[in-house]
Amino acid sequence: MNELTHVDRDGNARMVDVSAKPPLKRTARAEGSITLAPETLRLIAENQIKKGDVLTVAELAGVQAAKRTFELIPLCHVIELTEVRVVASLGDDGVRVEARASCVGRTGVEMEALTAVSAALLTVYDMCKAVDKTMSIGGIRLIEKIKQEIGAD
Repeated sequence: MNELTHVDRDGNARMVDVSAKPPLKRTARAEGSITLAPETLRLIAENQIKKGDVLTVAELAGVQAAKRTFELIPLCHVIELTEVRVVASLGDDGVRVEARASCVGRTGVEMEALTAVSAALLTVYDMCKAVDKTMSIGGIRLIEKIKQEIGAD
């Protein structure tokens, strides 16, 4: 079993020192979904939700959240992101969100991708809460994590 990296030998939470790690190109992808009532799906598809274009606003919220992950999750490092993509799409029973975050750095971007998905889904919830009391967010997970030497493709 791996040792917990964010706990010191006295059991106190700590931020990990990554200064000795080499900078690598790092990418993470995450996904999640929110189930919605059929009428809510129709309203989103027809851009009839009173707060506006649900999918576009959710995507923008995800990008914004990824950039601020270090402010939300106490032990996350400040990461200079080189890319954040968030795609929100309508499905048969709700909205699916996938996010991709990349950086060149000494620590991964999993939390940024997961935060992007979470914020995008919460935005869908917020924008639709007046018309749908049955919504359920779930399935938020990391899909992929890649580390590459800089210059490698």
